Amino acid sequence: MSHLFSEFKLRGVTLANRIGVSPMCQYSCEDGFANDWHFAHLAARAVGGAALVFTEAAAVAPEGRISPEDLGVWSEAHFEPLARIARFIKEQGAAPGVQLAHAGRKASTYRPWSGQGSVPESEGGWRTVAPSAVPFGGYATPEALSVEGIEALVQAFATAATRAYEAGFRAIELHGAHGYLLHQFISPLSNHRMDAYGGSFDNRTRFLRDCVAAMRDALPDSCPLFVRLSATDWTEGGWNVEQSIELSRRLKSLGVDVVDCSSGGNIPDAKIPVGPGYQVPFAQRVRKEAAIATAAVGMIFEPAQADQIVRNGEADVVLIARELLRDPYWPLRAARELGTPMSWPAQYLRAAPRDSPERVASHEFD
Repeated sequence: MSHLFSEFKLRGVTLANRIGVSPMCQYSCEDGFANDWHFAHLAARAVGGAALVFTEAAAVAPEGRISPEDLGVWSEAHFEPLARIARFIKEQGAAPGVQLAHAGRKASTYRPWSGQGSVPESEGGWRTVAPSAVPFGGYATPEALSVEGIEALVQAFATAATRAYEAGFRAIELHGAHGYLLHQFISPLSNHRMDAYGGSFDNRTRFLRDCVAAMRDALPDSCPLFVRLSATDWTEGGWNVEQSIELSRRLKSLGVDVVDCSSGGNIPDAKIPVGPGYQVPFAQRVRKEAAIATAAVGMIFEPAQADQIVRNGEADVVLIARELLRDPYWPLRAARELGTPMSWPAQYLRAAPRDSPERVASHEFD
C-alpha cells in the first residue's frame, strides 16, 4: 500500500486516499450559478478516484467574483445546483468540498479567454474593494473597505459556510491566498490601513481570523475546515513563510484542520522560482513548525512524486490541479503505477486492472 492511498481522518470525514481536487476556476457561470459544465467537470474527477473534490472559488458577495462568470454563493438559491453536485460526489465515495472566497481588488476582471485587466462597469464590471485604495498592477483602483463592510463580509462567509454544509458539502475551505481579499489584508504590501485591521501582524490577520472563528461557529464539529494561504509574497518586505507559520498556529487554536499551502499572487512582478513541487517545502515547514495538517499544491504531476510527499511527511494531502484537467482519472492511473489495488466504478470494470477489488470479486476479465 502506497502512502498516497492510505486513509486520512479529518473530524467526522474519512478520506479514502490523500488525493484532492484543487479548486480550479472555470469562468462559466451566469449570475454566479453552477450549471451542467460544473457538474460534468467535478463529477468526472469524483469518478476518477479523488478522495476530496473542491469546487472552484465561490464568491460570498457579487463584488467578490474574480470575473463576471465566476461561481457565487451569496444567496441560498446558488446552492440548489451545487447540492446536486455535492450529492453525486458523495455517491462516488469522495468528500465534496467548497472553497469560499472574495477577490477584493483582483475582482471584476475578464476571464482568461475574453481579455485582460478590469472589466469596466459599462461592460458588466463593478467597483472593487480592498483593505486600502491600492490597485493590483494596472487593474482599477479599489475602494478601501469600511469596518462595517468588513464585519458584513465576516457574516457573509459564515452564512455561506452554513448553507454549504446544508447543501451536502463536507469540507469547507476559506481562500486566504493568491492575492485575493484576505491575502490583501494580511500582506503589508497591499494593506496600508491605520485602524484595527492594519499595521501590526495581529491587526493585519484580524479579518481572516474573524472569518475563521465565525465559520467554525457556523459549522458542526464534524466538518473539517481548511484555509488556503499564500505562504510567501516572494517579495522583500511582504508576507513570508515565518508569518504563515505563526498564523497557522493561531488558526489551529481557532479550529482549522488543514492549511492549504500555496504562494504568491499579491504582487504582479514577483519573481517566483516555478518548478515541480516548488511549493511543497512550505507545506512541510507549516506542518512541522505549526503542528497542523497541511495540503501541498503546485506542479505535482507524477504519482511517485505525490506519494513521496505524503511518505516523507511533507504534507498530509496532495491537491492536484492542472494534471487533473489533463487527466480526470489520474488517481486511478496513480494507483496502478504505484501497485496499489483501488476500487473502480462498476460501470468501468471492463477497463479496470485485473487486481481491482471489484473486478476480482466479479471474475470479470478480458
